[in-house]
Amino acid sequence: MGAGHDHGHAHGAYAGGTASAAYRGRLRVALAITLGVMVVEIVGGLLAGSLALVADAAHMATDALGLGMALLAIHFANRPPSEHRTFGYARAEILAALANCLLLLGVGGYVLYEAIRRFVAPAETEGGLTLVFGAIGLVANLVSLALLMRGQKESLNVRGAFLEVAADAFGSVAVIVSALVVVATGWTAADPIASLVIAALIVPRAFGLLRETLDVLLEAAPKGVDMAQVRAHILGTQGVEDVHDLHAWTITSGMPVLSAHVVVSSEVLSTIGYEKMLHALQSCLGDHFDVEHCTFQLEPRGHAEHEARLCH
Repeated sequence: MGAGHDHGHAHGAYAGGTASAAYRGRLRVALAITLGVMVVEIVGGLLAGSLALVADAAHMATDALGLGMALLAIHFANRPPSEHRTFGYARAEILAALANCLLLLGVGGYVLYEAIRRFVAPAETEGGLTLVFGAIGLVANLVSLALLMRGQKESLNVRGAFLEVAADAFGSVAVIVSALVVVATGWTAADPIASLVIAALIVPRAFGLLRETLDVLLEAAPKGVDMAQVRAHILGTQGVEDVHDLHAWTITSGMPVLSAHVVVSSEVLSTIGYEKMLHALQSCLGDHFDVEHCTFQLEPRGHAEHEARLCH
């Protein structure tokens, strides 16, 4: 092997598939619960004349679509790589998370519009029925949240689904509170106010997830990885003289990757060899940073200038 073309890899991050795959079964259960509650709330909203229930049902519909897309993304993301798609379809999970963000923002805008319209043209609301259906929705959402709690810490795809269900749970609380106010006082404006609360819960979370998703799509450094510290650790490895073309990004949740061209002293390489040098670099990154898949090109001094001349 030539000195300028030796690469070292750590493949641990890819061995078990994507971070979302382990939660496929729980996502399916959450999807079934969401579809059931959506139907119940639509019926309840129409019977009770409650905008808050209809808004929550609409949000449930986007949740169901989002969960379905998350499951579909997991299916594609765990298909094996090919010569044409060397990372497989892993990025499909991030695209599903992006679609969920857009759905959340759309629902938030719809609920806001309908709530304002209700203030302009008030409608009668049956508080008792709204209370019953809101309680059913809350219980179902809490079950789904429990199922997805662990997975949302490991996968943006699952986190998107979790945030949608969490917003629904808060929405159900708002529905219940508004129903209690209507029952106790007859003040029907409590229903569109609850709808505004639901919209306020949806939109900020959607923007937060959108920011994280765009960071992945724009190939920003993985969250929690300080590139200045990574460079310092590489330079601190015995025999390393310089490092350039240092890049770190995230393919999908749980798959951070790093590549670098490392200039190594010829004397050190001749003493310890390429394999031990690569092991030293991989151990350095693995011990201090959450980056398991690393690719290093070991180069002698002056090779970077040679590459630059070839490129021009």
